[in-house]
Amino acid sequence: MQMQTAVKNCFLLLALSGMMASCSKKSNGTTKKGESSVTGWKYNDKTQGNFNVPKPKDVKTAPGLVFVQGGTFMMGQTQEDVMQDWNNVPKRMTVNSFFIDRTEIANVHYREFLYWHENVFPGQPTITDPLLPDSLVWRSELSYNEPYVEYYFRHPTFNYYPVVGVNWKQAERFCEWRTDRVNEKALMTEGFLDDKTQISKTMKGAGQDNFNYKSYLMGEYQAKPGKKISGGKSPLKDAQGKPRKLVKFEDGILYGVYRLPTEAEWEYAAYGFIGQNPQKKFNQKKRGEEVHANKQMYPWKNDGFDNLRYTNRGANQGAFLANFKRGTGDYMGVAGGLNDNGSYTTDVNDYAPNSFGLYNMAGNVNEWVFDVFRPIRSDISDMAGIRGNDFKVVDMSKGQGNLRDSLGRIMMTRQSDSVLRNRRNYQHAYAVNFLDGDSLSGANYGYGITTLVSDKSRVYKGGSWNDQAYWLSPGARRFLEEDQASSTIGFRCAMDHVGAPEGTSTKNKSGNQFPATRAKRR
Repeated sequence: MQMQTAVKNCFLLLALSGMMASCSKKSNGTTKKGESSVTGWKYNDKTQGNFNVPKPKDVKTAPGLVFVQGGTFMMGQTQEDVMQDWNNVPKRMTVNSFFIDRTEIANVHYREFLYWHENVFPGQPTITDPLLPDSLVWRSELSYNEPYVEYYFRHPTFNYYPVVGVNWKQAERFCEWRTDRVNEKALMTEGFLDDKTQISKTMKGAGQDNFNYKSYLMGEYQAKPGKKISGGKSPLKDAQGKPRKLVKFEDGILYGVYRLPTEAEWEYAAYGFIGQNPQKKFNQKKRGEEVHANKQMYPWKNDGFDNLRYTNRGANQGAFLANFKRGTGDYMGVAGGLNDNGSYTTDVNDYAPNSFGLYNMAGNVNEWVFDVFRPIRSDISDMAGIRGNDFKVVDMSKGQGNLRDSLGRIMMTRQSDSVLRNRRNYQHAYAVNFLDGDSLSGANYGYGITTLVSDKSRVYKGGSWNDQAYWLSPGARRFLEEDQASSTIGFRCAMDHVGAPEGTSTKNKSGNQFPATRAKRR
């Protein structure tokens, strides 16, 4: 009897120790003691190599952005193809989670962009003049639009109206500049850069020696240390356990890169499908439906026959939900009964947001997206599909320490096809015209012979103050050359989201989580 009791106690002790060992393991590959679950070596310990592993952090939402939870949807045409373009065949697409601007970029934001360049590169019109928006886009031979030519971009009353007259290239430059300014501010706020020195140097004409996100990460930009790392101290450590002054991306302090949204991202965000799902927050017991099949025509739920009006009872019932042209000659209704209350553009915060909290995803101004336009779109990937990739690497031809161009940016060069011969995933760095009108794709639309489509044709979406309702559908698409501008086209920025697709909290995990099972003992 005593022997049996001893055996049972032994088995119980072994079982408990096994459970404790299994509980001490974490899903992120470490133990509670900070040891690697694959080698047993300790992290952040200078006596064992000091491999620095920062604690998991929430993905920070950068200024101006809104989190958009990704998913699957039917991308493309929602209405009858009255234009007979045949360039928008529906395609099932999955979009990863990402961030996008709550509103369109406004005049005051773009003036801030110009102001910075005028101060950093004083007396250099070859740098600043190409960034100016084209105010002459307002002119028309048979319309009196001169007040907008003179006042729209500069007058304070238009501060928060969407910037127009900006071509695709200028929009890209704005995104690059915004990445630098937001991350510079983050480093100053965290005490890694001396804010007074940074601001003074910038406003006095830093020229090439201005803060650049990529230059900083590569150690090409030198700056005065902030209070957190001055005097040889720093919360960051190198391999020898000594204070490290240069912040790395893996430290979780810096934001990502601002960019133009892809066409798929923009269209998905415009629909705001999350509003059709009663379970806005993930719940293990009450999972939401897959609602991508519930096709809607505009960025709002199909609550009524006239989906361009607010249909719920109340003071706003019957109000238009977007700034557009109702019909020929009707831009705002009649005196005493204005329908959308906007003749040309209006404030970027006007009208009702969609279910993601995004304003003016239909109407006000069209918006540039990243993609190169092609009439046939079925050949792009069904996961994060895009056309326009041009793969580049850092230009090392001048050697370390000479990697920056005259604007302070890291110089990039296209990858040589000769070094890609043995790759399986891609063999050409220039992928803009990949499977484009060749024998592999079976597509032929007279590229370069009978159409205006080229590698410089960029997609814009959303409809504008000068468009009728047909163009307000997120599925509608048009194109313009990347160096051209219009009084009806503006833009907003986006940013990648990394980590679990459900949200920016470290509590959210990828994949479905199941409780651990216990093997039966015999």
